[in-house]
Amino acid sequence: MAAKAIPALGGDTAPPRHVAIIMDGNGRWAKKRFLPRIAGHKQGVEAVRRVARAARALGVEVLTLYAFSSENWRRPEEEVRDLMGLLRHFLASELDELVSEGVRLRVIGDWRGLAPDLVGMIDAAVARTVANPGPTLVIALNYGAQAEILTAARRLAEQARDGALDPAAIDEARFEAELETADLPPLDLLIRTSGEQRLSNFLLWQAAYAELLFVDTLWPDFDEKALADALDRFGQRQRRFGGL
Repeated sequence: MAAKAIPALGGDTAPPRHVAIIMDGNGRWAKKRFLPRIAGHKQGVEAVRRVARAARALGVEVLTLYAFSSENWRRPEEEVRDLMGLLRHFLASELDELVSEGVRLRVIGDWRGLAPDLVGMIDAAVARTVANPGPTLVIALNYGAQAEILTAARRLAEQARDGALDPAAIDEARFEAELETADLPPLDLLIRTSGEQRLSNFLLWQAAYAELLFVDTLWPDFDEKALADALDRFGQRQRRFGGL
């Protein structure tokens, strides 16, 4: 199926290199239509396909999607099972396109704590795309930013304890080198859909100087134009990073 035409960006600012999205609103989308929550999640997967393609067309170098948080295990068992099934389907159905488009797949979070068959699928998908030269699609699975920061701090503490690292040498760059996003461009823009205005334990360190954009659109309705509009709004902002 041919991709839709992507609206051109306005303004003079180039697209952000790294965009992250908190994909929120699947359940509310389904509720508004008197459908089960799984219907909203299925439409959310379709939105992932649309937006990933649009991000590539708009020149976004890295797209990071918050797919399953470490707190999402608190949801009903049936819903968690449905989400994992959709993840399996996404990996099986989209991998060939990612390969053909030169996209590199990355996964962050404690994803090795997922079911063994799913871990195997993720391993295979990452290995198959690791040498791809194109943009990067990062999926955050069983991810929590506080856990990521704590893990980084423990690693540095262990290195200092063993005499391999002078504590005085630990600065922002050295700390960032221990994060899961260490080899990715800095986060430029973080979008959350559905009208909620919080980060929900997502990329807390990385978002320190990112532009934040909260939109009312429910995730299943987020599309190519919505992403282009978000990038256009990013281009209209002035990023001072604490300066004038």
